[in-house]
Amino acid sequence: MISLLIRNLFFTILLPGFTAGVVPYWVLGGKIKIFTPLTALQISGLFLLVPGLAILFHCIYRFAVEGRGTLAPFDPTRKLVVGGLYKYSRNPMYIGVIAILAGESMLYMSGNLGIYTLIIFAAFNIFIMIVEEPRLRRDFGKEYEGYCRRVRRWL
Repeated sequence: MISLLIRNLFFTILLPGFTAGVVPYWVLGGKIKIFTPLTALQISGLFLLVPGLAILFHCIYRFAVEGRGTLAPFDPTRKLVVGGLYKYSRNPMYIGVIAILAGESMLYMSGNLGIYTLIIFAAFNIFIMIVEEPRLRRDFGKEYEGYCRRVRRWL
């Protein structure tokens, strides 16, 4: 279990940490500046960013405890994860990352981060349809097919 927790921590930093942390920092030119007092847009951004983080960590926890694996495609879960937020969406982890990115673009009032968020959402969609869903069908067969009939891809 310790090894699984360490792997999840590593892949959390590597994958969503890079996508929702490092790249946005680069997009902002290495300068994170929040204008004060906060505008309504920036406050709205916080209302996306904070729940996005909670969703992300909930999903990572589910992958470790329920799925006995990690979020990394090359170290996947051994069991299909269908509990928690996965009862409502097949991809809540991606929703969490998009919420984080959208929140950051609003908090930092950055159109470039907004464009990056849209690009990432499109990339997630393509990856899910071309890589993830076929792998899950292969690995979990009828169990995954039934899950797909019960739960939508997004919301």
